[in-house]
Amino acid sequence: MPPADVQARIARLFVYPIKSCAGVELSEALLTETGLDLDRAWMVVDSEGEFLSQREAPRMALIQPAFKRGGTELQLRAPGMLALHLRVDAVEAPARVRVWDDEVPAWDMGDIAAQWFTDFLALNEQGLPKADAPKYRLVRFDPEHRRLSDRKWTGEAEALNQFSDGYPVLVLGQSALEGLNERLQARGHAPVDIRRFRPNVVLEGLEAHDEDRVGPLQITTAEGEAVLTPVKPCPRCPIPNIDPDTAHSSPEVNDTLQTYRQDSRVKGALTFGMNSIVTAGVDHVLRVGQPVRASYRFD
Repeated sequence: MPPADVQARIARLFVYPIKSCAGVELSEALLTETGLDLDRAWMVVDSEGEFLSQREAPRMALIQPAFKRGGTELQLRAPGMLALHLRVDAVEAPARVRVWDDEVPAWDMGDIAAQWFTDFLALNEQGLPKADAPKYRLVRFDPEHRRLSDRKWTGEAEALNQFSDGYPVLVLGQSALEGLNERLQARGHAPVDIRRFRPNVVLEGLEAHDEDRVGPLQITTAEGEAVLTPVKPCPRCPIPNIDPDTAHSSPEVNDTLQTYRQDSRVKGALTFGMNSIVTAGVDHVLRVGQPVRASYRFD
């Protein structure tokens, strides 16, 4: 085996069962064709079937999912709400929904879940009801549907997604966050948590932003070798400005990124982390501490 330029390890693993709600940190996660198991498997939509995110509803950050009963139940908690319990294997009715430019089949999770999300998201930042608050529903991705990443970035590979923005796995180096926090503190701001960037796989041992520069990430698992291939820098919207503990937004994160992370590969957008696809290792288990090796790309 040729020597690798970069040696790292998996430091943290996150899944986000409901798109744009809080994540669940795990010590291990099953790797599937669409990324980590149950990542972005559910999504909140409005009455037109259009997806909702923290961009429009920052309070989504306060909805905390957890897997219970051996992973057979998804429990949701939010301030001022009774817990909502959903069976992972249960759906109620077919639906058609839209996530970005893709209209896809889905499964509605029923009226109780719909009312729970409507009630919580109908409140403003002060916890008071909004006038004429919209109605929301919770849906689950139809696993029979093949939603593909953009072939402009994946080439010949057919990379499947559920309700992610467009790619199965987001990889981020811990050192990238440390570099950002140094800059934030130099500008008089508090450091921020990696949860603002919603990574799936956090790597320890990289130089800052090496994830931007390497080819396939080869991960040694108990089942063999899994491979995640970085394909596209992750452009950043206003969500990193939202504090995941309070849902309050302030501009210092993106303002700081503006000083050093404008990326010509995506028309000058601010990027942080790499969208990646599953090249090998479906049904392998990723675990915190597993070694990762990669070599620099020269393209």
